Amino acid sequence: MADLLDKIAEAEERARLLEEQLADPALASTPSEYERLGKQLALEKPLVETGDRYRALLAELADAREMLGDDDPGIAEMAGADIERLEPERDLLEQKLADLLVPTDPNDARNAILEIRAGTGGDEAALFVGDLFRMYMRHADRVGWKVEQMSVSDSSAGGFKEIIVLISGTGVFRDLKYERGVHRVQRVPATESQGRVHTSTVTVAVMPEAEEVDVQIGPGDLRVDVMRAGGPGGQSVNTTDSAVRLTHLPTGLIVQCQDEKSQHKNKAKAMKVLLSRLLELEQRRAADERASARREQVGTGERSEKIRTYNYSQNRVTDHRAGVTLHKLDQILEGEIDELISAVRQQLSERFESADDDVSGAPAAG
Repeated sequence: MADLLDKIAEAEERARLLEEQLADPALASTPSEYERLGKQLALEKPLVETGDRYRALLAELADAREMLGDDDPGIAEMAGADIERLEPERDLLEQKLADLLVPTDPNDARNAILEIRAGTGGDEAALFVGDLFRMYMRHADRVGWKVEQMSVSDSSAGGFKEIIVLISGTGVFRDLKYERGVHRVQRVPATESQGRVHTSTVTVAVMPEAEEVDVQIGPGDLRVDVMRAGGPGGQSVNTTDSAVRLTHLPTGLIVQCQDEKSQHKNKAKAMKVLLSRLLELEQRRAADERASARREQVGTGERSEKIRTYNYSQNRVTDHRAGVTLHKLDQILEGEIDELISAVRQQLSERFESADDDVSGAPAAG
């Protein structure tokens, strides 16, 4: 309990310092820094507010226990009833605090680039890209995030071969980073006459939105190609050289955008995606230099990791990292993914703490 109260006090001090920084009039000249600090403060507030309730509840419990020994039987009986009511609430708050106290990632306050791509399974995989995209959009709507479409590649049978969006708001990367990896779906396709269950996969990548100060691109590092957009979009799209392809020569990374009619808008969107991919590449390289146990916590976003299975016939979702199975696939596809995110966050937090114990005193892996 004392350790929990100490951590709450640390969060309160961090929030106080952030509030002081945000109150500085000089910060008005740098809106991006003001926004960054505001997001950091928004991440601290749930912990501070829950900590306030927890402290008040502990004080109530202490008073009730003291009154248990009162000479008046009526007062002692009321005290006992208060303890029975307050103890379950205390346990719930302690669980919530444990979730909120998961070690933070320096990128947690950032917006995120979300990329969803069809894997194995052909048309069925492309349809499931659409299902996952709608799931994330409904979740974003529920929590008040803003979504901007960056790039879309439609599938001829419906759904998408690939879709990339920028999601902005409080705690976007903090929550969505747990979604990266391979998502497996098991269901009977509409075109299956024998009623056989097919298994398909979709890959999800989540990257923190990069700012220009995060990644430096030299004058000779970038090749820009413009071309006519392909696919649906109308005459004004297809008859002008509005599509833009950016190639980062040192890494070979390529980003193409053709959704906008304006070449400049397409280039700006493609640059956002490219910067975020370069930032992820650099951060992944840094993670590889740390101990393997710690690298497991910060995550690598590798596509080869199967993280979750969606079974339609059983209305079941299983998260393989957290060892959690929920029989409410219908609700999860409506965007109710908070329980899954919380379970994975807690599981990875426990691994992180174990890794700290394992590597303490040992040299970092090179």
